Parts: sequence; C-alpha cells; structure tokens
Amino acid sequence: MKDIFQFKMKILKYLLMIIFCISGCGRQVDPFAWVESIPDPWTLSEIEFESYLPQFQERFPNYHERIKALNLWRVGTPYGLFCLGEESGKDTDPLLRADSSDCTVHVLTTLAFAESYTWQNARDAMVDIHYKMDENGEKKPTYKSRWHYTSDRILHHERTVDITLSVASENELEKVEIELNKKDDGSEFLDLNWSSNETIHFIPTGNVKKTLMMNLPSVCGIAFVKRSYFKMGIVIAHEGYLIDQINLIHASSEFGKTVNVNFLDYLFKDGEPRFDGVMFYKINPI
Repeated sequence: MKDIFQFKMKILKYLLMIIFCISGCGRQVDPFAWVESIPDPWTLSEIEFESYLPQFQERFPNYHERIKALNLWRVGTPYGLFCLGEESGKDTDPLLRADSSDCTVHVLTTLAFAESYTWQNARDAMVDIHYKMDENGEKKPTYKSRWHYTSDRILHHERTVDITLSVASENELEKVEIELNKKDDGSEFLDLNWSSNETIHFIPTGNVKKTLMMNLPSVCGIAFVKRSYFKMGIVIAHEGYLIDQINLIHASSEFGKTVNVNFLDYLFKDGEPRFDGVMFYKINPI
C-alpha cells in the first residue's frame, strides 16, 4: 500500500508540474512592468532620481529600449513651457530638471538620462545635446549657442538625424525653402544674431498613414510642421517620441503633463489634422 501511495504522489506531482508549465511557461515577463513599480520621477529629489539611472542601464542595456523605458517612466510629468535655461545670463532656468517638461525638454532630457549613471553625467550630456560648438570647438551653455530650432537640430545634430526622406516616397513629400529665425519683415524672431537658409522636407498630414508608419524604427523622434509659422522663420510647432510605430509620448500643453497617446488619433483630432505635416528623426547614442 505504501508503494502504491508513493507512486500516486509522484503521478500527482508530475501532473501539477505539467499544469504549471502550461499556465506559466509560455508567459513572457514584460520588462517594462518594472517602470510602473518605481516612484514617479517628478516627485524625486536629484539624489533619489540619480539612484534609478544605473538601474535603467542594467535592466535595459539596449539603448533604444532604455529610451522607451524612460519615456514610459516620465509619463505624467507636469508640463512647463520653456523650463530649461543656462542658470545664468538671459535664462536662469535649470540646465537639467525632471520635475517639469515641455515638448523639446522632454525629448532632450530623456536622451541625457538614457546615457547617464549620475545626475552630473546627465548635466554634462545636456551641454553636449542642447548646445552648439563655438569657434574653438567647445560647447558652452549660453543662450545664443543653444539649439533653439527643432528643424535646425534635426538637420544638423548628429544625435537627432532626419530620416523623413527615407520614410516616404518623393511624391508623398513636400518641401519648404526657409530662412530660420528670420521673419517676413526681415527681423529676427529670437535675438540670436543668427539665421540659416534651409530646404526642409516634410510629409503632409494627409499622407501620414499606417502603411507609412511601418517604415519607421521602433523608437524615433517626430516633429510637427505648422505652415502658419513659416512667416516667423519657424517650421516646427511641437515634437515628441514615437514608440513601436504606434504611440506618441510627448509633453502636452493640452493635458498639462507628459502623455502616452495613439499617434494617429492625436494627429487627427475629431478627423481634422492638428498640424500640416511631420518630420521623423532617428535617435543616435553618443
């Protein structure tokens, strides 16, 4: 009887193992679920925020997956317009912050955090990302050396590289010849003593379809074109990250925070386009 009992117990254990395997072995663990378990970044001090940067590096060794993870973590960050500066001179706002974002601040600070292990690493990265070289080949945070225009940055910065021409065919594109920072009356939009003549290609909103989205990488940047801005020497009205060719994560003035929304639903509000076109750019690691 004892042998029969032990045999039945072995059979039972074997059956339970099969059941557990069927119910659990095929289930994949979502690596991004961890992001939901940690504190909201805008509630943290710099020291507290810094403590999570090495964890992002360890959990997401792939650069673009780390960009995605940081984007997801930062959803909910309060909106603040023009909330970065040089901490001195004309704009005394912080060089780096995580408690507030506008659209470009969200894009650039996420890049800085993605390649950093400490808060100081991220500050140094912001100088590299947010400012142009001077005549001596050095990058110093000054108001005039800042990349003020998103279209200028997309065309000429090695970190956010224009891929619009590779996403759409020639007959799906439109171009504008424009002098950035120069208004129709010849005056500067911003007091920079700088302007730049550019030919800028974009995809008109009517040509943005699901089939076109399949040409994009899993993580990239997107910038939104507004024709009414051309007369001010401006092309881009807004920008954010496009994730998995579907979701737009961006700092939204409409919602007062960083949000994660369906891109095409956002682009066409109640069937009407919010913007006149888009540019896409790839995200390059340092």
